[in-house]
Amino acid sequence: MEKQDTVVHSPGLIGGITGLAKNLFGLVVSRVELAALELSEVRNHVIELIAIFATAVLATWFALAYGTATIVALAWDEMGWKILLVMFLVFAVITAILVGKGLSMLKQGKLAFPETMKELRNDRETLM
Repeated sequence: MEKQDTVVHSPGLIGGITGLAKNLFGLVVSRVELAALELSEVRNHVIELIAIFATAVLATWFALAYGTATIVALAWDEMGWKILLVMFLVFAVITAILVGKGLSMLKQGKLAFPETMKELRNDRETLM
C-alpha cells in the first residue's frame, strides 16, 4: 500500500499580504467615511459658533455706537466721566457672557469627532 500525502494548499505569502492589504484598505475606507460623516456635523456646529460670535460682535458694535452716545449725552451733566466707566462695565459683562456661551459649546465637544476617535482607538488596540 502506498501512503498518500495530503497536501494542504495555503494561500502563501503573497496571498496573505494581498488579503491583509484588502482588509486594511477596507478599514481605511470605512474610517474615512465615518470621519466625513462626523465632519459634516462638526461643520454645522462651526457655522453655528461663527454665527453666534458674529452676532455678538455686531450687537456689541451697535450697542456701543447708539447706546453709549445716548446714555453719555443724557448722564454727562450729573455723572461726568463716571458714566463712561459704567458703560464700560456693562459692555464688559455682556462680552463675558457671550464668550462664555461660545466656550461652553467648545467644552461640550461639538467640534470633536467622538465616534471616529473611538474607532481609531479600537483599531490601535486591535493592531497592537
